Amino acid sequence: MAAERILVKLGGTLLDEPASRRRLAREIAELSATGARLTVVHGGGKQMTRYLAERGVESQFVNGLRVTTPEVVDALLKIFAGSVNHGLVASLVEAGALAVGLSGIDALLAEAEQMDPQLGAVGRVVKSNGGVLETLTAAGYLPVVACVAGDRAGNIYNVNADQMAVACAGGFQATRLVFLTDVEGVLDATKTLVPRLNKAACRELITSGVATGGMQAKLEAATSALDAGVGHVHIVGGATPGVLAAVVAGQHAGTVLEV
Repeated sequence: MAAERILVKLGGTLLDEPASRRRLAREIAELSATGARLTVVHGGGKQMTRYLAERGVESQFVNGLRVTTPEVVDALLKIFAGSVNHGLVASLVEAGALAVGLSGIDALLAEAEQMDPQLGAVGRVVKSNGGVLETLTAAGYLPVVACVAGDRAGNIYNVNADQMAVACAGGFQATRLVFLTDVEGVLDATKTLVPRLNKAACRELITSGVATGGMQAKLEAATSALDAGVGHVHIVGGATPGVLAAVVAGQHAGTVLEV
């Protein structure tokens, strides 16, 4: 039986505390050791905002997207592809995984185009070179991807981490995409956890105004992943120890989205 292909997206908030990062790294390494072919995509917005603020640069957002000036691109490489990425890689290596740090620039893993000139170097991924992830995971490595993309003209783009996860999951032909977040899952209008959703139910939560902001973005990304052929998308609380193993084992945790 072919090994399951799993893409895990980690929110930057979960990586900010060393203890949380090391616990998650252990759980990801343990799952990788079972023979599953894993790829990790991570964010780092909180760390980025802090880095810029320390240098007197105020972060500006339009519809939840960070306006990305040349100064922010420099910080993007230092924080997303630098300290956050390699801090996570180091923790995974400590946990026994053969982790390899990457960004979407590498071998055009994530090829992007500019989304809107008013946002500066914010990109949308138009193509993913899944062969990079295929080659690494087949050889037993664990790719760890920062949400930075490139294009064939040498430009560098800031890409929403959820969208990066979807693009990589599609290119990698992942059977399962797991969003490890700072919330327990998707909540309905009564703030009750919704254990299972399909695409129509996702649209209803968004159009009714129940899912807004970050959760709306998660649901839109999840729907895109289903459209790209990912079989199961999970939105679960990453602060709960053992939740990743529980999800892969088919136990109830958070919200699962299916066609």
